[in-house]
Amino acid sequence: MVKESTQFEHFSRCPVCESKDIQPFRERTFDIKKLSEEQIKITDSEYGKAWDLSQCIHCSHIFANPAPTQDFIQSLYSKTEDPLYEEEAEGRGKNFKRILSRLGRIHPEKGILFDVGAATGILLNIARQRGWQVAGIEPSGWAVRVAKEKYGINLCEGDFESAQLAENNCTAVTLIDFIEHISHPFEALTKTNTILAPAGTVCLVTPDIQSWAVKIAGGKWWHFRPGHLAYFTKHSICHLLTRTGFSVIRIKRYSWTFSIHYLLTRKPKLGFLIRNPRLASFWKKIPIKLALGDSFEIYAKKE
Repeated sequence: MVKESTQFEHFSRCPVCESKDIQPFRERTFDIKKLSEEQIKITDSEYGKAWDLSQCIHCSHIFANPAPTQDFIQSLYSKTEDPLYEEEAEGRGKNFKRILSRLGRIHPEKGILFDVGAATGILLNIARQRGWQVAGIEPSGWAVRVAKEKYGINLCEGDFESAQLAENNCTAVTLIDFIEHISHPFEALTKTNTILAPAGTVCLVTPDIQSWAVKIAGGKWWHFRPGHLAYFTKHSICHLLTRTGFSVIRIKRYSWTFSIHYLLTRKPKLGFLIRNPRLASFWKKIPIKLALGDSFEIYAKKE
């Protein structure tokens, strides 16, 4: 059991705009005192399990309140191991290639690309093949080792907000499915601005809590998960980017590519379809593109 007084923090102001005008949004649906590293890994499937959520009346941001402290959540991520993530490297690579193509059009000269929450280095490996100089940071010791052993990429191990990184150094910074995992997004975007060179670009992917998928799925929406501490609307994420010194240049909808095998692992009732090794191998070879429209893909320039 964890002690709430030392492992969780309460917010009286919005983490995005600092307004005191906040109200309850949703009651939690799991026991936060039993939070573990298994529940926050990238491929967890505990959909519908959300924190006590508060909403800011001023900017519409929705956030866990209380939320795990940065030290506590970092201690969990440092111990996380997620082999299923790396098994989907081919499909995830397809997702990242689309982002890298857009960044390449914005910055044809390339330069340094820094990936925040780099996992096992899949995005950075592809970026390096396309002519970028690459660097990144990842809290999971397991993921850092995989990135080194499989791709020859040396990641910083630790949390982004407290890392000592060179300022005005990067052409592009990617935060793919990262910002929803932290409680202090203003600090993270401020740090991003600091390490970007003048006119550098940030690419940010995060769920849209006002999407049609939320209206259809309700409390079972797949982004309601223990690892997600923050939920953005178009208004709140643009407000955050503007407040931290960015100018939004493009907003689109993100789509994922996964194998049928991975999707079947998300549904325990369909587990019988992957128990046979030969059948499981067959499903792994069939990619499916999911254009669910429930995540933002945003590009913004450092002002």
